[in-house]
Amino acid sequence: MVWFVDFHAAASTCSPSRAALLTGRLGLRNGVPHNFAVTSVGGLPLNETTLAEVLQRAGYVTGLIGKWHLGHHGSYHPNFRGFDYYFGIPYSHDMGCTDTPGYNHPPCPACPRGGRPSRNPEKDCHSDVALPLYENLSIVEQPVNLSGLAQKYAEKATQFIQRASASGRPFLLYVGLAHMHVPLSRTLLSAEPGGRRPYSAALREMDSLVGQIKDKVDLTAKNNTFLWFTGDNGPWAQKCELAGSMGPFTGSWQTRQGGSPAKQTTWEGGHRVPALAYWPGRVPVNVTSTALLSVLDIFPTVVALAGASLPQGRHFDGLDASEVLFGRAQAGHRVLFHPNSGAAGEDGALQTVRVERYKAFFVTGGARACDGSVGPERHHEPPLIFNLDDDVAEAAPLDRGSAEYQRVLPEVRAALSEVLEDIAGDNTSRADYSQDPSVTPCCNPHQTACRCQAA
Repeated sequence: MVWFVDFHAAASTCSPSRAALLTGRLGLRNGVPHNFAVTSVGGLPLNETTLAEVLQRAGYVTGLIGKWHLGHHGSYHPNFRGFDYYFGIPYSHDMGCTDTPGYNHPPCPACPRGGRPSRNPEKDCHSDVALPLYENLSIVEQPVNLSGLAQKYAEKATQFIQRASASGRPFLLYVGLAHMHVPLSRTLLSAEPGGRRPYSAALREMDSLVGQIKDKVDLTAKNNTFLWFTGDNGPWAQKCELAGSMGPFTGSWQTRQGGSPAKQTTWEGGHRVPALAYWPGRVPVNVTSTALLSVLDIFPTVVALAGASLPQGRHFDGLDASEVLFGRAQAGHRVLFHPNSGAAGEDGALQTVRVERYKAFFVTGGARACDGSVGPERHHEPPLIFNLDDDVAEAAPLDRGSAEYQRVLPEVRAALSEVLEDIAGDNTSRADYSQDPSVTPCCNPHQTACRCQAA
């Protein structure tokens, strides 16, 4: 098993990060710079090719279990984007009410059972429609029971692996966990010793879920199955103790200005995520890799390992990390770009540039912290530049007059100019972000909050 300690989400919110994972392309190319809504008409542009579509054409059985958040209406549904099987929720599980609302900050009410939906003053609480659970094209439960969702995911994942292995065909299983996003289930603490806190309890449940999937792989196809585990963004700071920890990646420069340096931002706390790779007999055991890698690399790496071909007529931001995975190379990206994902600045804009150990910010601020503060939007020209080898907390930018800063600045400008020129000449897409209440998933529009019985 290889642990990656310098691994990054391609964006620091859900939809753009997942779109990048499935296409190997940044939001400026694949057209997904920010999240889709419950009422979104569109999704990941249809002219973008997903990893599932590539492997499906190569003979793989493909499955998605868990969160999608790349469009649920019509042709944007997972079953039309390369996945033979789908079981999960179409977007984040706080984007709809449930009868088991769980821990959230601020707390959200349960789904209404009669009369008009109860309007909650907090806009983050969606009380108009219940959270749906899909199996393929059908809603099988609405509202979904969050308390049992993790175990359902584990059961469906192990069943998929068993069926795929029995078929003799290779398989791709993409599991988009509900963890560690709020709301956190309220039933988890009952089995926890010593009054464990909700986040810790949820983390243990996630570990158990992943363990069940790994155990099934080990029983059915241990030496021929590659597992890659990672996250899609850092902690959501405005959710306070329910958000988790940024560890040493505290974005101290930003915290002094106010606001959050985590999810939505391009600070390390927003996009540096846990990652590990497991493949007995192929991936070295108990190795820690410092290679600079990204969620963007999953697409080209898996395509290469499957012996398939990348889609023609478009450029990719990820790289084939096979040599790093197998311990034959130590280096990943020399340059990596971090797009704005809902903080200050323009959605999707490449506002932060990583060049080896250096990281340059052109825009900062704009994300809400636990205390309610939102750091002021600040544009930096010339940019703030941090040396992450010496300052992983991003506390003190280099002195603009120093020789180190003057040496790095031209490299940053050249890298940014090169990628923007490349994107301008690429086959890019644009997502349809229009909204229509009629596309809201609903199994029974005659019931308050769209209720139906569990299958």
